[in-house]
Amino acid sequence: MYKWLLAIRYLHTKLIAFFGIASVTLCVAMVLVVVSVMGGFLDTIRARARGLHSEIVVDCRSQQGFPYYDEFRAFLQDKMPGVIRLSTPAIYSYGIVRVPANKYTKFARILGIRLNEYVQVNDFGAELHYQHFYPGTTQLSPQQLPVAGVTEDGAIRLPTDLEAANAVWRRHAKDHLEEIREFDQQPFAACPYPYVTATQRGDRVYSVHYEPPAYLDAAHPGAIVGADVLFDRLPDGKFDRYLVRGALLSLTTQALSPAGTLTGEPPINIPVRYIDDSRTGIYEIDSTSVYVDFDLLQHKLAMDPQPLTEGGFTRHRTTQLLIGINPGIALDTARDAIAAAWQDFRASLGSEVSADDSMALSFVEVFTWEDLQRPFIAAVEKEKWLVTILFGLISGVAIVLIGCIFYMIVEKKTKDIGILKSLGASSSGISALFIFYAAAVGFTGAILGSALGTVFVWYINDVQDLLARLDPALRVWSPDIYSFDRIPNEVKRGDIVWIGLAAIVSSVVGSLLPATIAGRVWPVEALRYE
Repeated sequence: MYKWLLAIRYLHTKLIAFFGIASVTLCVAMVLVVVSVMGGFLDTIRARARGLHSEIVVDCRSQQGFPYYDEFRAFLQDKMPGVIRLSTPAIYSYGIVRVPANKYTKFARILGIRLNEYVQVNDFGAELHYQHFYPGTTQLSPQQLPVAGVTEDGAIRLPTDLEAANAVWRRHAKDHLEEIREFDQQPFAACPYPYVTATQRGDRVYSVHYEPPAYLDAAHPGAIVGADVLFDRLPDGKFDRYLVRGALLSLTTQALSPAGTLTGEPPINIPVRYIDDSRTGIYEIDSTSVYVDFDLLQHKLAMDPQPLTEGGFTRHRTTQLLIGINPGIALDTARDAIAAAWQDFRASLGSEVSADDSMALSFVEVFTWEDLQRPFIAAVEKEKWLVTILFGLISGVAIVLIGCIFYMIVEKKTKDIGILKSLGASSSGISALFIFYAAAVGFTGAILGSALGTVFVWYINDVQDLLARLDPALRVWSPDIYSFDRIPNEVKRGDIVWIGLAAIVSSVVGSLLPATIAGRVWPVEALRYE
């Protein structure tokens, strides 16, 4: 009992102990901030990487794609009805996106998707810009250019369907002023044609000019572009959308034969309208991807049935089959089961498969979304642990400081040690006294450091904004560079626990040598000059 009583008394009365507490506090706060920010970064990357894919991806590693995907979808639904929630094909190709209005041209990864199915197997629909403000209006079907008009009373109006969709959004966003201000900046084309109506008052006729909202120009298929493909990200993380919704774009790509060779046809030009933009949060995706209708891209790339010179037709092809699985089923288990089902399906095709189709089928592999993103996520995890280890080593200074402080305390408390030993205290008891003292210092520092670190992480974005207002060069996390707008500011309880325990253990380790020296003090020597 005397060990704890004296440890607490020393903690209250000895000023030097507060230097140890301060060092532990700062080290705990520093490590907690680093772990929370890097952990939040990793969690965000993992969540957004998950949102890019379905749970299971059946992928053809060769660019010409693979046939029999519809038959395999039916095969899966028949063999694994309790596992498969939804499946949808997707095609990816490569080409060039061009803005005819300003001649801007850029390399692009062109994806063909069935939008209504695609948004059900991943989180793609959650990051569509115009879909947010005009729910239900983002479609990849052919459409015209929507234009804003001026009504008779001078108000700006959009076509009826867009106005109705926006009214639905406004009912949910009425308390979100920042979102409403962002909506007010949405770029739409203004109607170029005057509309004249006449009203008569007495003997005079008055002409009123106004422009009604409408859809104009030729209909072209809709396209969704990655936000970084066409637009520049501003310092606040938003985008400078200089193109109006419905602006004309041009996609250029090249078809491949079932054997993976060029078909000999000239490059394919696909006129589309910019109907929305997406932001997955992964720059490599958002800076290259353009999404169009699956059937359109399949036809343009000659991946739909094509006539053969010897008669008959080729089979339609896709490059991926995205599969959503039911909740509660382990990803690895589902992947292995679907991979086995794919082998059974291939065997069931028998000899009817052509040589080219058989070769394409051999390139198919089954992955989970984690398999596809593992190299990227693993790199971020290594960065997190590397930074944590580096700051942990820096925090090792606290162990040395605790050792120095307790050595000084032992030197000054030689008399107290002698009195305690002369009253019957054992060497181990004296050593335990200083170890408990160090544990109390570590515990107090852990509590204060956890509180300080947690508060700092919670307000880390406010601190950065304050520094940026003082000097823009002090902004360390720029939304126009990183994949998300704000610094992660979530603190996990588990991190607080293990960092606090590490602080207490480190304090105890730092006190072991001084505690051992204290335990070896002889009472006669300690009290010789008293």
